[in-house]
Amino acid sequence: MHIELSKDKRYYSIGEVAKAFNVNASLIRFWDSEFDILKPKKNAKGNRMFTPEDITNLQLIYHLVKERGFTLEGAKIHLKEGQKKTLDKFEIIRKLESIKTQLNEIKNEL
Repeated sequence: MHIELSKDKRYYSIGEVAKAFNVNASLIRFWDSEFDILKPKKNAKGNRMFTPEDITNLQLIYHLVKERGFTLEGAKIHLKEGQKKTLDKFEIIRKLESIKTQLNEIKNEL
């Protein structure tokens, strides 16, 4: 799972977010209702519009729940107790994965 954040884009629709994470929009809505760190704006129609910060938080939730196997309650506790520390580790992991991908691309070109 990897979503590219555009520097020009301020909001992402729930459909875009669900597609990027390869999950149903209903899961994103559920996570939004369960996790206080998600604060999407709602347009006039009531549709959720996610900010880049929300996307980063969704990546963290996805990582904890889907990749590391945390329960929702476990993920909530983990986020509340060490959000900054967890986010820093998460960012390091994502950067290393990106570097690994780039190195593999270079290797394949040799």
